[in-house]
Amino acid sequence: MNFLVTAGPTREPLDPVRFLSNRSSGKMGYAVAAAAARRHEVRLVTGPVVLRPPKGVRTISVVTAEEMCAAVDQNLKWCDVLIMAAAVCDWRPVEVKRHKIKKTKSLPSLKLERTPDILKTMMPKKGKRTFVGFAAETRTVAREARRKLKEKGLDLIVANDVSRRGSGFESDNNRVLLISSNGTLERLPLMPKTAVAARIVKWVEARRRT
Repeated sequence: MNFLVTAGPTREPLDPVRFLSNRSSGKMGYAVAAAAARRHEVRLVTGPVVLRPPKGVRTISVVTAEEMCAAVDQNLKWCDVLIMAAAVCDWRPVEVKRHKIKKTKSLPSLKLERTPDILKTMMPKKGKRTFVGFAAETRTVAREARRKLKEKGLDLIVANDVSRRGSGFESDNNRVLLISSNGTLERLPLMPKTAVAARIVKWVEARRRT
């Protein structure tokens, strides 16, 4: 199969020096790409990270949510499976300053607008493809994940509580829920992200066989 995987954060510039972003390290998405590449063709759309790309994976580097959306759109026809593991920044400044914003006595005001919702944008083009999304939450994890699963037309959502220590952002481990579109929920214990990635790929393979 052909897997299209996204990973890492996106960055939305404020000026030539500063940007809005999040704590994603890209480790989960890179682990998924590596696990899929053992048996399948993989293209990885990655935001700015300090990780080495997995062997045998074609890597497409982007910075902003707009760039990631365009890269996913350009590669969607190629793929059988889209796994959106990236932590896409939800907002961006309405205006990006050409020069560094200088520190003054008065605080600068910042007006934001939404960035593209990549999964919603791709949903009309889904066809027979398998779509997997991620939900990083801090409370009511299962409820929020189910809402996102339905809202974005996903086949599977991988949800975790990023407020818990020892897992989630920047960690090598994760503790997740796998919730599928047929309503089944599997609660995985704390395990390496490489093991979580292997379970996700195994789920996709089983789904595509049915």
